[in-house]
Amino acid sequence: MRWATYFAVLASVLSVGLALGVSMPLVSFRLESWGYGSFAIGVMAAMPAIGVLVGAKISSHLASRLGTANLMRLCLWGGAVSIGLLALLPSYPIWLALRLMIGVVLTLVFILGESWINQLVVEQWRGRLVALYGSSYALSQLAGPILLGVLGTEHDYGFWVGVGLLVAAPFLLLGRSGAPSSESCSVTFGDLLAFCRGLPAIAWGVSLFAAFEAMILTLLPVYCLRQGFTTEIALAMVSTVVVGDALLQLPIGALADRVSRRTLFTGCAMVLLVSSLAIPPLIDTLLIWPLWVLFGASAGGLFTLSLILIGERYRDDALVRANAHIAQLWGIGCLLGPLIAGAGSQWISGHALPLLMATGAFGLVILVSRQGAFGSVQPA
Repeated sequence: MRWATYFAVLASVLSVGLALGVSMPLVSFRLESWGYGSFAIGVMAAMPAIGVLVGAKISSHLASRLGTANLMRLCLWGGAVSIGLLALLPSYPIWLALRLMIGVVLTLVFILGESWINQLVVEQWRGRLVALYGSSYALSQLAGPILLGVLGTEHDYGFWVGVGLLVAAPFLLLGRSGAPSSESCSVTFGDLLAFCRGLPAIAWGVSLFAAFEAMILTLLPVYCLRQGFTTEIALAMVSTVVVGDALLQLPIGALADRVSRRTLFTGCAMVLLVSSLAIPPLIDTLLIWPLWVLFGASAGGLFTLSLILIGERYRDDALVRANAHIAQLWGIGCLLGPLIAGAGSQWISGHALPLLMATGAFGLVILVSRQGAFGSVQPA
């Protein structure tokens, strides 16, 4: 196994997590200070999701023409330019377009990076090494809000730190090999529907985690502020959720190499359901802090296990296309989650965010109990 390449790809993707973690909450805080409501902030949070859908559609075609490593480098630099323009052009309509562009280019980084990692790892280590990726990415996002708390939200330092990270990351990929090959083809929504019919539990789990991920960095800080917490406490709560996501992915990955991955997936769905329902009654108690950990860990476990299950089934171009479908589902979840939670928070209930997660987790618990939820035929 190419360990140096694994860690180079891992580090380049982690730079994206840290860049997003330090810059995206700053966008929400700025919009809040400008007087925008939850729905407008939710629309902003959902814009990258449209970019995700575009990026997923063109990923295989661009990878076949430019090569995986070259395309990843170009997209990282494109992300740096987009985040830099957030600082230079503080306007809601312009930010919508920039967030769309960020969604396109960084989606390509995730599709290719996750495919590259899954292609590199050996089967007996798949659970642990994919979990290391998930855990490290969550830690990079955790470091983002913490760093933003140190830098402050009054200035644009958070944006420029993100720019620096994305400018430097592409150099880690120079001379690396072992990337999956890809054919020049477009990933259509018809292909996505076939993927969802074949692996419905994975499709639902990825969409649910995408909604969670989009809301945690954008709407959760606002949710905490409106429950009466200070900016510092709100950022600490966001960081605690990400801590839960990060710290428990490695144990989950280790278990996935020893016990049924499908059973672990079901367990994560059940814990997410219970923890989501418990947030509103416990929000003003000390119990909310360990609850945030469980909330993040169970949601993150769904995504980590989905990647593990995908990696054990597919290789090369099929793996790239499967990860493109994961990205499409991610885009759908990122699009619908913030919009529904933002609208619900503004017009229905201040606790719409955890209640939306509880509803999605309940649907997933029902789905995984059905035969064929994880596919009936193992691909060649």
